[in-house]
Amino acid sequence: MTDKVNISIDGRHIVTEAGKNLVTVAKEHGVYIPTLCYFRNLNPLGTCRICTVRVNGKDTTGCTVKAAGGMEIEVNTPDLLENRKAIIEMLYAEGNHFCPTCEKSGNCEMQNHAYDMGLTVTRYPQVFSAKNVDFTPKRMIMESNRCILCKRCVEEVKTRDGYDVFSFVQRGVKTRVQIDYEQEEKLSEAEAIRAMNLCPVGAILVKGMIQEQPFGERKYDLLGKDIKPVVRNESLRKADSGKYIIGTTSLAGCFGCHMSLLDIDTDLLDIVELAEFNKSPLTDIKKFTKQCHIGLIEGGCSNSENVHVLKEFRKKCDILVAFGECAIMGGIPAMRNFVPLQECLEEAYLNGITTEIGAHVVPGHEDIPKMLNNVYPCNEVVKIDYYIPGCPPSAQHIWKVVKSILLGEEFSIAHDEFKYD
Repeated sequence: MTDKVNISIDGRHIVTEAGKNLVTVAKEHGVYIPTLCYFRNLNPLGTCRICTVRVNGKDTTGCTVKAAGGMEIEVNTPDLLENRKAIIEMLYAEGNHFCPTCEKSGNCEMQNHAYDMGLTVTRYPQVFSAKNVDFTPKRMIMESNRCILCKRCVEEVKTRDGYDVFSFVQRGVKTRVQIDYEQEEKLSEAEAIRAMNLCPVGAILVKGMIQEQPFGERKYDLLGKDIKPVVRNESLRKADSGKYIIGTTSLAGCFGCHMSLLDIDTDLLDIVELAEFNKSPLTDIKKFTKQCHIGLIEGGCSNSENVHVLKEFRKKCDILVAFGECAIMGGIPAMRNFVPLQECLEEAYLNGITTEIGAHVVPGHEDIPKMLNNVYPCNEVVKIDYYIPGCPPSAQHIWKVVKSILLGEEFSIAHDEFKYD
C-alpha cells in the first residue's frame, strides 16, 4: 500500500502519495507548474529551471521534488512568476529565436510559455552569437541557435540497439548538442520525427518533413489564457482640435505593420473621429508639426538614419509604442547579425548577381545612411513605453491597444491574437 502524505501548495491542503513527482501532483490538483526540460518518461533533469518553486522557504526546481510529509510549497507567488518570466526572456535573448522564420512556430513549447506569461519583449540585450547549424546528418538538421540544452534528446533518443544519437560536447557557455552521424542513420523516419517532436523548441528538424500549418491548426494556437497588459493611468489632454495626435514611422522592416494599420477598413472612420495623424507615411507629412500623444514605431534600427528618426520620435511623442516583430526583437532584418557587416556588403554588392554592368562596388556616399554593425530592436536605442507583438499584429489588435492607451482604459488580448509570428 502506497503511503499517503499531507502537503500544501499555495496554502491549499493536499493529500498525495509519498515520493510522487511534484509537477504531477500539482497537475492532478489543478495547479500548473510550467516546464521545458521535464518529460514524462525521463528522470527529472532540472536544467531549464522555469519550474522553480519554493519548498519550505527554499527555492528549487519543481520537477526534481518528490512529495514528502509536511511540505509547504509555493508556486504562484509574484516573485516566482517574475523569476520564470526572466528565465524565458534570457532563453530568447541568448538563443537567437526568430519566431516568424521558425518551422516550430505555433508548436513550440517555449513560445507558448512566453505567450502565457504575456512576454512582449526581453529585458536583456540580444546576444546574436553565431552558433553552428549542422546539415550533415542523413535525415536531420541540428539548429544550435535555438537549442536550450534541455537534454531531452540526449536522454531519450537512442537507436534500437541502445546507442545514443545525441550528446553534449564542450563545456560551459560553449556547450552544444552534437549528432552522432553513424547512429542517426540507423533511425527510421518515424523515430527521427519523434526526436523532432520531443524537442521543446525548433532545434531538431527532419529534412523534408516541415509542413506549414495555417493559424488555428497549430498545437498552441487556441490553448492558453488571455493577456491583460498594464495600462498606466496617464493624463493625456486632447489637442486644440479636440483630438489626440498620432505619429507613425517605419524603420528597418517590410512596411507590413503599416499595411496592417489600414486593414481596419471602415472602422478607420471611427479612429479619425478620435485622433489625427501628424508625421506619418499615412499622411505624407515629413516633419513633426505638433507634439504627438502617441508614436507608433515599426521596424528596428539598421542604419544611422533609423537611429536619428527613432530618437526624434522619442522627443516628439509623449508615449512611444513599438509594434511588430522587427521593432521589438529585430525581426527578420536582424538575421544578418550572425554575419559580419563587411561580409554582408560584399555578398550583396560584389559577389551577388547584378543586372547592371560594372556595378560591382559597395556604395559609399555622405548622403547614404551609415550601416550599423547589427540591427537593433528599438528598446535598445530609446525607452519604449508599450509593445504590440506580431508579424504583423492585426489591425484590431493595434487599434485596441492604441485606443486603450489614449483613453487610459484596461483591455485584454485574446490568446489567439497575441502572436509573435
